[in-house]
Amino acid sequence: MGRGHGHKTRDRNKASLPQVPKNMKSDGLDVEFNRELADHDDLEAMARSKAADQRAKSRRK
Repeated sequence: MGRGHGHKTRDRNKASLPQVPKNMKSDGLDVEFNRELADHDDLEAMARSKAADQRAKSRRK
C-alpha cells in the first residue's frame, strides 16, 4: 500500500457532515423578556451577564 492510500476513510467523512440551515441557527439571545414580570433573581442574572460581557470586552482589547 502506498502513501496516498491511508487517508481515504478520513477524507470521505468531511462530505457527509450535517449542515444546519441558517433559519434554524440562533444568536444565543433570549428575545422575550418583560422587566415588569422579572423577579430579583432575573435582575441579578442580568447584572451578572452585563458584568461578564464587560470583562470579556476588556480582555479582547
